[in-house]
Amino acid sequence: MGHRQAGARVSDRVVVLVLARIEAAHLSGLVGQFAELLDESSPLDGDPAIARLVPTPYPDDDDAAREFRSVTEADLLTRRRADAEVVLFSLADAAPVSDDPDDPTLLEEVEIRLEPGSVQAWLRTLAAVRLVLALRLGVTDAEDHDAQNPRFGIYEWLGYRLDGLVAAVDRD
Repeated sequence: MGHRQAGARVSDRVVVLVLARIEAAHLSGLVGQFAELLDESSPLDGDPAIARLVPTPYPDDDDAAREFRSVTEADLLTRRRADAEVVLFSLADAAPVSDDPDDPTLLEEVEIRLEPGSVQAWLRTLAAVRLVLALRLGVTDAEDHDAQNPRFGIYEWLGYRLDGLVAAVDRD
């Protein structure tokens, strides 16, 4: 049996992510919203979250940044969308849940087996979703946190899951 860290363990180079069904449903919803954002937006629309997902190596040179973005933006967003699809596919069997808040299966643990390529897509997607959420919440450093705001709980939970996956991959 592999080591369990933050809900994940490694077994024969496969990461096994353990989530409650309700967590899988919420994560699927977040990643689905992220995929929609990617489909419907562009850095040219002025959305800072999308602009942050396609950063420029030329922050002090607007012409070079514009040229770089014109060459790389579509490919980067397409890859982010493909990564999100991998995550959504991985969650497909675990995410459907009942609307009944008292349904005991909501807390049932499910294992999601991730091959190495899928793990990388998960890492990139969780990091990107967390980055978008951080921008939406105004988080620029560790001090920017409102414990009373449930959106910060989601932000923290994504960090916890991301940390668990990183720890599982590092142990591999």
